[in-house]
Amino acid sequence: MRTTALAGFSLLALAACSSTPKAPPAAPAPVSTAQQAVVMLASASGSRVSGKLTLAPMGDGVHISGEVGGLAPNGQFGFHVHEKGDCSAVDATSAGGHFNPVASAHGRAGGATHHAGDMDNIVADAGGVARVNVHLRGVTLGGGAANDIAGRAMIVHADPDDYHSQPAGNAGARVACGTIKVTQ
Repeated sequence: MRTTALAGFSLLALAACSSTPKAPPAAPAPVSTAQQAVVMLASASGSRVSGKLTLAPMGDGVHISGEVGGLAPNGQFGFHVHEKGDCSAVDATSAGGHFNPVASAHGRAGGATHHAGDMDNIVADAGGVARVNVHLRGVTLGGGAANDIAGRAMIVHADPDDYHSQPAGNAGARVACGTIKVTQ
């Protein structure tokens, strides 16, 4: 009996001495290391669409501004970041699918479910020029994190994104493509 009591006491003492392991500190959120990037959009799929965009880190993402010309007047056009910075194919399919580092379904930016590269459609004026002023949340510019868009491609599509068709919003042909190139 004395052995049983001693064993019980030893187990109780060991339990009292053990401590719950602490969770490691949370890793800091990825941050942009670049200050600016540019995208020179060149025509694809036989279009005449081209443009220049400037990207800069801002708050919880990257701000994109610039102009895209050669579009159908008063139209809406799908506009996305794609996974590969390769615009070498005539139809820009070399840029791969939408940038989607967390394997989410396609949707509208700001919605509960969407690709990291999903953005709202751009809208052309009567002269066929779209003035871009977009804030892409949840991505970084430079630094190599999973959500880094530096070195990837930006694509303008022939049709508007419907924000729900899978996997890419039924936005049609890729009419312009450019690689996100860090300049600072």
